[in-house]
Amino acid sequence: MGSGSGVLAIVILFSIVLVSTVVSAEGDGLIRVGLKKKPMDQNSRPAARLVEKEGKPLVAGKYGLRGGLGNGDETDIVSLKNYMNAQYFGEIAIGTPPQKFTVIFDTGSSNLWVPSSKCYFSIACLFHSRYTSTRSSTYRKNGKPADIHYGTGSISGFFSQDHVTVGDLVVQDQVFIEATREPSITFLVAKFDGILGLGFKEISVGNVEPVWYTMVNQGLIKEPVFSFWFNRHADEGEGGEIVFGGVDPNHFKGKHTYVPVTQKGYWQFNMGDVLIGNQSTGFCSGGCAAIADSGTSLIAGPTTIIAEINQKIGASGVVSQECKAVVAQYGQEILDMLLSETQPAKICSHIGLCTFDGTHGVSVGIESVVNDNGDLSAGLQSDAMCTACEMAVVWMQNQLKQNETQELILNYINELCERLPSPMGESSVDCASLASMPSVSFTIGGKSFELTPEQYILKVGEGAAAQCISGFTALDVPPPRGPLWILGDVFMGVYHTVFDYENLRVGFAEAA
Repeated sequence: MGSGSGVLAIVILFSIVLVSTVVSAEGDGLIRVGLKKKPMDQNSRPAARLVEKEGKPLVAGKYGLRGGLGNGDETDIVSLKNYMNAQYFGEIAIGTPPQKFTVIFDTGSSNLWVPSSKCYFSIACLFHSRYTSTRSSTYRKNGKPADIHYGTGSISGFFSQDHVTVGDLVVQDQVFIEATREPSITFLVAKFDGILGLGFKEISVGNVEPVWYTMVNQGLIKEPVFSFWFNRHADEGEGGEIVFGGVDPNHFKGKHTYVPVTQKGYWQFNMGDVLIGNQSTGFCSGGCAAIADSGTSLIAGPTTIIAEINQKIGASGVVSQECKAVVAQYGQEILDMLLSETQPAKICSHIGLCTFDGTHGVSVGIESVVNDNGDLSAGLQSDAMCTACEMAVVWMQNQLKQNETQELILNYINELCERLPSPMGESSVDCASLASMPSVSFTIGGKSFELTPEQYILKVGEGAAAQCISGFTALDVPPPRGPLWILGDVFMGVYHTVFDYENLRVGFAEAA
């Protein structure tokens, strides 16, 4: 998530969840911190429609510019939680006695930050765990101001110093950021409290030594290597594991293909051609830069190729889909109300897609913010439907003024829906068409790494209510830094990924 770090490409709607932690030893010298997983459901619809209000790109504005296991205590494992195959986060603790937080382990950034008890005016802080320095006997004051700008939000605060517990490791005197301001809605709806960056010091705000560096320097791990295994089966309790100090042979099949890091900062390397259904796209045949990023959900790449992929898989903008759904279900009713001279501003509230504040329709999500159960998801999900309804009312009004027939009006509104862009880059596909979709392959280190439709499509819900989201989104970075690909969790979930700090290389192997 980087020096311009982006929040996960798919942000999950917030609900308060108690995470039960289980620490267990399995006879292999490893400590595993187990996290429960919240089941995926239809109300956990991607919140791009919420974040779009901020006018930020869905992917990672962060790039928008700008072995075997060791034994004993020298290898450490932190389990990760998989939330709708979109957010993976694990638990750490700060201070003495430990104060617990859930964080994104993010290879695309290098700072550790958590909300501060001194965060008084940001609503996001109220919904997350907050660090209280006065409760820690190992706290040391720093006080220097800190400010991090992300693609989908920002945080600001100040530096502090304390012990940080990661799995069974205690990293002493780690400098981190106490966030006192989290103005972005992104952090309000996020399932995590903060971010633990695993990138290089070169992109660390304040030139602070990252947690990973401190682990190595304090001799807490045997090898300066960490690895990710993501469990892409959202219905299983285990979200995955990040292993510090080595790799777990049970997490992968065969051997890793390693490529050298070409630019320290992010874990960046060179990548070759991208193939759709075994056919070369040609765009990266001369080489493209790529970044392995555990803090980005989707795979982001040049629009030229992403457009080809989405055309082949029949992807359409989610905004268009929501609009057409409103027209199909409520179009005739809206027309009838307009013809009966119902006040246009009240139509969408009459239908139930919006509430009426006295002057115009407002998303019912506003009501759910203050409802008793504290669940934001249902209201936030309806926000796009309310917006689509309001647009349809305006369009139909204009067409009625032109004395068009009802049939022509409904057809015209559908055409307008088709033209609506998806501002966050999120694209939906027909779940029933997965079998006919092509594979997509990336050439890394001279080897082809294939993704099947089942692997690059995110499925929300079950049965007739299921909706499917493309795992690809566009991101254009000009030379010399680009063309650039961001291989996020969609890719890392299929391929076990090793980050070798000692040899400055990244390795990929089929995940077990």
